[in-house]
Amino acid sequence: MAGLQQTNSEMILLSWVRQSTRNYPQVNVTNFTTSWSDGLAFNALLHSHRPDLFDWNAVASQQSPVQRLDHAFNIARQHLGIEKLLDPEDVATACPDKKSILMYVTSLFQVLPQQVTMEAIREVEMLPRHSRVTREEHIEVHEQHFSQEVSFTFLLSSCCSKVVVSLPTPWV
Repeated sequence: MAGLQQTNSEMILLSWVRQSTRNYPQVNVTNFTTSWSDGLAFNALLHSHRPDLFDWNAVASQQSPVQRLDHAFNIARQHLGIEKLLDPEDVATACPDKKSILMYVTSLFQVLPQQVTMEAIREVEMLPRHSRVTREEHIEVHEQHFSQEVSFTFLLSSCCSKVVVSLPTPWV
């Protein structure tokens, strides 16, 4: 049940983000990892609810990902009271930490308007599953599979060697 609740919470949060950033063509949030690394999604999310705080075009076109992330985190701290929980350098990577992004976006969700339409939720449900599965989750599944294979192989080789050792000489 906890996993299902987390999945539903993530889907609602993703729906809210997508709905909030719909008018920003440079932003297409499909997950809680890679979609955030260039800093545009954080800034678009803030700007969609508080356009009075900064000039979107200046942030979107002239800054590096680290600068855009730093800008968003500073705006959120100064104007919304959200502590700078993430380091821009940790987010501006090929695969930022999903739990950290979720935690920060949840903080934004708590202080910004939260209206989510059913249309936005249906849109997220229609996203291809692979775009919602992060690289981390993909690696984790493969690591578990590999770990199980190694364990099984080790167990099999241990059993077989024990069996071979315990067999009477004529059977070897």
